[in-house]
Amino acid sequence: MKVVVVESPAKAKTINKYLGRDYEVLASFGHIRDLPAKDGSVDPEADFAMIWELEDRGSKRVSEIARAVKGAEKLILATDPDREGEAISWHVIEALTARKALKGIPVERVTFNAITKASVDAAMRKPREIDQALVDAYLARRALDYLVGFNLSPVLWRKLPGAKSAGRVQSVALRLVVEREMEIERFKPREYWSIVATLATENGGVFEARLVGADGKRIQRLDVGNAEEAAAFKRDLELATFQVASVEAKPAKRHPQPPFTTSTLQQEASRKLGMAPAQTMRVAQRLYEGVDVGGETVGIITYMRTDGVDMAPEAIADARRVIGREFGDAYVPGAPRKYSVKAKNAQEAHEAVRPTDMGRLPKQVARYLEPEQARLYELIWTRTIASQMESAELERTTVDVTASVGPRRIDLRATGQVVKFDGFLALYQEGKDDEEDEDSKRLPAMKAGDPLKRERIASTQHFTEPPPRYSEASLVKRMEELGIGRPSTYAAILQTLRDREYVKIEKKRLMPEDKGRLVTGFLESFFKRYVEYDFTASLEEQLDRVSNAEIDWRAVLRDFWRDFSAAIGGTKELRVAEVLEALNGLLGPHIFPEKADGGDPRACPTCGSGQLSLKLGKFGAFIGCSNYPECKYTRQLSASGVEGEGDGSSAEGSQPGVRVLGDDPATSLPVTLRDGRFGPFVQLGEASSEKGAEKPKRSSLPKGMSPSGVTLEIALRLLSLPREVAKHPETGEPILANLGRFGPYVQHGKTYANLGKDDDVLEIGANRAIDLIVAKEQGGGRPSSDPGRVVGKDPGGLDLVVKAGKYGPYVSDGSVNATLPKTMAAESLTLEQAIDLINAKRASGGGKKPVRKTAARARTATKKADGAEAKKPAVRKTAAKAATKPAAAKKASAKTKAS
Repeated sequence: MKVVVVESPAKAKTINKYLGRDYEVLASFGHIRDLPAKDGSVDPEADFAMIWELEDRGSKRVSEIARAVKGAEKLILATDPDREGEAISWHVIEALTARKALKGIPVERVTFNAITKASVDAAMRKPREIDQALVDAYLARRALDYLVGFNLSPVLWRKLPGAKSAGRVQSVALRLVVEREMEIERFKPREYWSIVATLATENGGVFEARLVGADGKRIQRLDVGNAEEAAAFKRDLELATFQVASVEAKPAKRHPQPPFTTSTLQQEASRKLGMAPAQTMRVAQRLYEGVDVGGETVGIITYMRTDGVDMAPEAIADARRVIGREFGDAYVPGAPRKYSVKAKNAQEAHEAVRPTDMGRLPKQVARYLEPEQARLYELIWTRTIASQMESAELERTTVDVTASVGPRRIDLRATGQVVKFDGFLALYQEGKDDEEDEDSKRLPAMKAGDPLKRERIASTQHFTEPPPRYSEASLVKRMEELGIGRPSTYAAILQTLRDREYVKIEKKRLMPEDKGRLVTGFLESFFKRYVEYDFTASLEEQLDRVSNAEIDWRAVLRDFWRDFSAAIGGTKELRVAEVLEALNGLLGPHIFPEKADGGDPRACPTCGSGQLSLKLGKFGAFIGCSNYPECKYTRQLSASGVEGEGDGSSAEGSQPGVRVLGDDPATSLPVTLRDGRFGPFVQLGEASSEKGAEKPKRSSLPKGMSPSGVTLEIALRLLSLPREVAKHPETGEPILANLGRFGPYVQHGKTYANLGKDDDVLEIGANRAIDLIVAKEQGGGRPSSDPGRVVGKDPGGLDLVVKAGKYGPYVSDGSVNATLPKTMAAESLTLEQAIDLINAKRASGGGKKPVRKTAARARTATKKADGAEAKKPAVRKTAAKAATKPAAAKKASAKTKAS
């Protein structure tokens, strides 16, 4: 028996079908080892020795592989063909060697770019050893990321309360977003006017011509800068006679784009499909690892993490045959197209992302795929096929027009473009992040000397616009242009920025949060070198050289650590006043915007004599007055996010911003919106320093509620919680809606039921609340209105249901619950994946086999249930008591962990 190790159960299942009975294919479920999240995991003093630790899941996988290897003919490592795949294989060997499980058993490494029978069989015939250079590149990257994260993040925590982390590439990507926002804020709109003449030929053809010159001088787009100049041109053109000065028609060709790399796939999926990079990679992973297409499980795209744009010769020949069959011979170029990669060092997997079988048309496989899988496959297929199609043939026409008014001559120009042969445009056209005007109109026939008739003259006012904010697609593109990060990291970087609340997405554009601005300002002030684009790109190049076995990975680390550790040491004596002074200077235009009346933007609006300044409290940053404690003015960091001015007070002068919403009509106490350690909250009245005084009433904001949208009415409704929603239909006791530590819920006695994501604690009605409580009392399950998604039935006939759990999505057969890996999306979970997860969980002792009722047992259960009807109140009371036991057990467990 030969043992094969791959990353995922889906990949293992597909490959197992190809290899047959002589092979046992096992999944490692990704990386089995990692650096422990504590100091000392990478030791610079010991030449960067690294301590690796088996995760609980990884330990089970290693034990499973060790059992299978015992007595096996050989071990074959068939993980992905890139740096991460090589590292997973290396970790497996290291873990098995530590357990002395190999004992002379031969170990082979094989790679394939596509999971098809032909590719897998070919790879098995060409085994090799572990590529140590790729492993070294992995070790260098992990060590660098660890050293930056575990040394720089604590500095942020001490010097910049509220900051969560800093990362080697993450912080540079954040700087791009922040700098673009600052560029937008500094932008001053400039007025300009366009002059357009609508003209007609002798044959009645109508077209538009724009002003491009006058009196022998060229006029650029912004040269007509006010209404007076525009009116003068319009007046002269309305009196002028028009004549065609010249007509020039030039043939042009437009060539197709190369097939997808990881970066371009993420960009196009974002533009055309609205998919985030992380989502794109999850779906692509599933298409690569194998899907059931008409009874055959096969990978339908090649490996999706690559910088390469080349395709295998047989794939190009296959594409050309499909083009000829589907579009005709005219669309097949005379010679196959060859593309070269623009990146300085292509990723370790060199072929482009493409279909494994060009003849597998999107319309043929769509019925076998999830909707988002079908959309992404169609995008990949059309881009790949278009890349080998004939160029589009165009004709670009330029007509110069002369307008004469007395001795004055005014020049106008019309441009047009006609597609003579559509070529690849018949199938595909690349999207754009920011659409530009492109004149593709057909112009009427005319020749030099032809007179033209004036239809109308239009003058239109415009203002220049600031550069657009980055979309996820355009940020990935910019990072690639700068050489920052690599294909396998883009999606994770963007997700981290969102998870840390450093950026937010509005209208599909990235906007920096105040927290992100502070982190960037701090790093630019005290760690400038490590957020510079050139430095980060240079370090990436060095890591690429490590992967090519050109330099030693430890040498790269030594060079980096020498200067970085000195920079970290230099912040030990850094005073908070220095941090504030630096951030005031960098963030001044944002936190102290110019006033309309031209007054001092930093003048305190309360006392008039103090200067506003950034201040750091234990809950984060806020703006306060320099005359504290005499003046207790404070406000939130972002001036643009504050409605009116606050005058909150603080016993220590370190309280974050406070916004007064108004007074409570019932008590006349002030109602305020405040920033707290666990997020924004509303408060009724002020805290008293007297011993034994009652604390003011507070309420946190429900998840998803924006602080800027909180009004006095909303705050009072939050402060009125808990509120009675309904009476229980059997007990007559109230059902209450309230906010708790883990979110909104409804309560009846000692029975609690969490609200769904579409429920509003302030709006939930009686029927919905009763449904939630009754469903909980009848066994603690989910209410019928939110049953989860049935994926299908397992071989034994049980429904497999994917649900949203407290700790993430999971799949259940009613007895065994298996958490979905982070790389697997609940919405795209397939039946095969669900069965694999349940079986793996059961094999690891995570659940008992489900009990299947026989017909006799089912009848007995029915009789018992019928007999219990008369005792329903008593039974329900017992069930309610039972329902509280798990909650009590959870509380006890939480207390044990805390102690």
